[in-house]
Amino acid sequence: MLFLQFFLLVIGFILLIKGADFFVDGASEIAKAFHIPSVVIGLTIVSMGTSLPELAVSVTSAVKGVEGIAIGNVVGSNIVNLMLVAGITCIIIPVGVEKSLITRDLPFSIIAALSVLLLSADMYFAGTKSNLITRSDGIILLLFFSVYMYSVFRSALEKPAEETNSDKIKPVWKSILFTVLGLAGIISGGQFTINSAEYIARAFGMSDRLIGLTIIAFGTSLPELIISIVAACKGENDIAMGNVVGSNIFNIFFILGISTCIRPLQVESATFIDIAVLLFCSLTVLALSKPKLKLGRICGVIMVLIYALYTTYIFIK
Repeated sequence: MLFLQFFLLVIGFILLIKGADFFVDGASEIAKAFHIPSVVIGLTIVSMGTSLPELAVSVTSAVKGVEGIAIGNVVGSNIVNLMLVAGITCIIIPVGVEKSLITRDLPFSIIAALSVLLLSADMYFAGTKSNLITRSDGIILLLFFSVYMYSVFRSALEKPAEETNSDKIKPVWKSILFTVLGLAGIISGGQFTINSAEYIARAFGMSDRLIGLTIIAFGTSLPELIISIVAACKGENDIAMGNVVGSNIFNIFFILGISTCIRPLQVESATFIDIAVLLFCSLTVLALSKPKLKLGRICGVIMVLIYALYTTYIFIK
């Protein structure tokens, strides 16, 4: 049975890689056809598409009452995105950072992490016997998401993309088909990977929180990893970084917001350390990002080392 799970894991990786290739090509062509800045495509279509595995896992976990996986998946995926996905991408090829990512999107990512930290600290602020992210907290997160999306689309209308030679642009229907096929490959590949990895992890006796923070977090972040690497190699830097930051904002404000509206989630005391690490990672990426300068290999190595230290810590705990 374990052999079958390892085989499905490999199939999942193949679907993720080919799906990401199709998805990036389709999304960038749609951006050119409608004169939409690539960074907006990265922050919206690409980041939401790659966050579908997180959405499926967290909502399903919330419905089943498995809080450790529901919250651990979101927090863990965001740490993976910021430190491992962005880090590996920068090591492979230095990535430029759009000014709007530094002035708007990364600060929103920090606000997202801080919001979860504050909204879940009921024992400290309200003197309750447990820490809960309630339905009203979920509505607050969704309101933050609405404000962020309004900001993204308003900036897109104010500063449209430069004109592109129409002869070099694929037909819109073909670009949409590539995007849909790519997304289907990403979602199915993600499911194969997650299910196989979870089965293997449980065979070795891992807890729900640890599975959520590591195996599932890494598995659901594989689409972001593959797409960011493929996008950077194709010269689509705005999609590469926009995908990472946009996914983090989407994961907390929308996915966690929806999950807690379905069912209030209890937060373990140990999870506050994970959220604090996420906040630190967000601040680190903001500190390393400079306008008109690329995030180089040294920055990538720093990010990956931080993730390695964090992973070592949670396994030891």
